[in-house]
Amino acid sequence: MESTFEKIAVFQYSAEALVTKGRLEADGIEVFMADNNTIDTDPLVSNAIGGVKLFVRTEDAPKAKEILAEISRYAVDNQGNNIVCPACKGTTVEVMSTVRDGKGLAAFLLGMLLSAFPFFVKYKYHCNNCGSEFEIK
Repeated sequence: MESTFEKIAVFQYSAEALVTKGRLEADGIEVFMADNNTIDTDPLVSNAIGGVKLFVRTEDAPKAKEILAEISRYAVDNQGNNIVCPACKGTTVEVMSTVRDGKGLAAFLLGMLLSAFPFFVKYKYHCNNCGSEFEIK
């Protein structure tokens, strides 16, 4: 009998996928990754090929999705507490990087040319509950 598979998650980089894969395997779910070797070879093609994909057997998909729902993908502070939105007091806040001025743009372009990570990045937070964006000082 052949098994069928279901895609349960997509990640930009394989490091993120490996953490999730490890969590699912710890609960006894066999996980298959696709396109991770291609993205490890050239991370810039991640968006072009749709990222690293995680697949599980169709019969394990409901349990895998339940486990994924438990994993917090929201921003936390240095103590591990959820960031709280100042507008609605919600905790479904995601961190976003932004290029807001010439200095940030120049750092971004220099980083791209040198294949390095940007060294001048400003971060802002986006609340999924109310849609507000804010910075933490």
